[in-house]
Amino acid sequence: MPHRKLIARLQAVAGLSEQDQARLARMRYKLKTLDNGAYLVREGDRPTNSIVVVSGVLSRQRVISERNQISSFYIAGDMPDLHTLHLPVMDHELRSVGSSTVASVAHADLREMMRDSPGLTQAFWRETLIHAAIYREWIENLGARQALGRIAHLLCELATRMELVGLLDNGSLHLPFTQQDVADACGLSVVHVNRTLQELRREGLIEWRNHTVQLLDRARLEDAAEFSREYLHALEAARSPVCSRSAGELGKNLGNAI
Repeated sequence: MPHRKLIARLQAVAGLSEQDQARLARMRYKLKTLDNGAYLVREGDRPTNSIVVVSGVLSRQRVISERNQISSFYIAGDMPDLHTLHLPVMDHELRSVGSSTVASVAHADLREMMRDSPGLTQAFWRETLIHAAIYREWIENLGARQALGRIAHLLCELATRMELVGLLDNGSLHLPFTQQDVADACGLSVVHVNRTLQELRREGLIEWRNHTVQLLDRARLEDAAEFSREYLHALEAARSPVCSRSAGELGKNLGNAI
């Protein structure tokens, strides 16, 4: 059910009233499963729905001078194209990394929810601003850090974002990435990524096997990345597994698929 992780995400960054959680739990949606590499939207498309990631990972990307550049990853609970409510033409592509499931919610339904709830309007606005802050951090990561710091920072960010929606399992996260995906996100060659991952292993910071990354020493990894979670603007009270019991109960009782 898409509302469960969405509620968890918004609860972590904005806080939601019980009434607003119920509104999200009642929202209508259509589910779609994507294979690895499938495109959800292409540059120039004019979507009439916004997407909630239910499971898996999406990448935002464009081909620039014959090189693919990934500028963000989106995990469960994220709405990667909420901006299409006001900017109707896509200026980038959204692609599935590994298999994923998404839920589409009609723009008309989102606008109705926001008309009825100033709290949800503020939560979605805050979420959009946080994604802008993440984008700024990615620019700084590419422009100012060496290879090890870039990759370490990417892993620290994803671990923190997954932790907020209950997807970090005892310091381990599932990432369906190839080394090419990491290269495209960090502005590096595949050879450089391979060498850097080996260095992170030698330093005892991570173990990466079969799409599972184990953070062996998260504090040292964050030091190597110069990582500070402040740009993610999460509410400290929400830094716990998944959202809340009430959100889970709402999800069981009020989901409304079409």
